[in-house]
Amino acid sequence: MIINSEAIVIHSLRYGEADLIVTLFTKTDGLRTYLQKGVLKSKRGKIRASFFQPLMLLEIEALHKNKGTLERLKDAKVIKQYATLHTDIVKSALVFFIADILKNAIQEEEANTDLFEYIETALLWLDSHNTIGNFHITFLIKLTQFLGFYPDTSQISLEYFNMQDGVFQSTNTNIYCTNDEHIFEFKEFLGTTFEESINIRLSKNTRSEILTMLLVYFELHLHGFKKPKSLSVLNEIFN
Repeated sequence: MIINSEAIVIHSLRYGEADLIVTLFTKTDGLRTYLQKGVLKSKRGKIRASFFQPLMLLEIEALHKNKGTLERLKDAKVIKQYATLHTDIVKSALVFFIADILKNAIQEEEANTDLFEYIETALLWLDSHNTIGNFHITFLIKLTQFLGFYPDTSQISLEYFNMQDGVFQSTNTNIYCTNDEHIFEFKEFLGTTFEESINIRLSKNTRSEILTMLLVYFELHLHGFKKPKSLSVLNEIFN
């Protein structure tokens, strides 16, 4: 079956001397993996290796056999040339971190238009803004809305956040309940936009604590989720 779709590059892996195995999150068919033969040596082909940098926004034409094997791209072009995402050192670290998160978090081979459009909008926002210290915190929290485990805010005034159940409560009932100082700042992010989150003031330690908590939260709610390998680089840059 031939499909035409927008796609976001999640991951690419060199295979042999000239081939790439590329994982894309497509708007029409969810997560798909493609084998692109000869793309690393081709200088005249329509599909370039540079298209497959992390989180590039593409328009693709692909052949899907839907047999659980590697699919094939017939054509691809870049929809949007980022101005800063792959050249600014801080944004580049964020890009690798987000790509790692998405590689672990998205598993379905089916359309999720709302999730696709959220990621696309977030990337374009990041590309066009300079005050981005809270971006990854906001991105992860909002991502949980589309993955099905956004915190229940109906009792947000209560002291403890129960990561296992995703609720706020008045008592400590398990090892995943916390009322550490960073919970107050964490609450500020719930329900905010990227633009609004710029105004949330965080120390380096608090930002790191919220991020650590969120990654545990993801591990609790997503089967097989692993902390991103790029986390250490991100922490080094923000600290």
